Amino acid sequence: MWRLWLLFDPRRTLVALFTFLFALALIIHFILLSTNRFNWLDGPGAAPAPKAAIELPVKPV
Repeated sequence: MWRLWLLFDPRRTLVALFTFLFALALIIHFILLSTNRFNWLDGPGAAPAPKAAIELPVKPV
């Protein structure tokens, strides 16, 4: 195993590994936030906001 670290610089390798893992964690969390079941910000099954009803005036005949 020690010969592997002779090929790669440990600092650069660990920085690359932690950067990749952080990006992967962000992607997974954003995917979960986009689902109804695992969205912990809006709660489970949050209904969309109701749309405003527009009444058109009726013209007398």
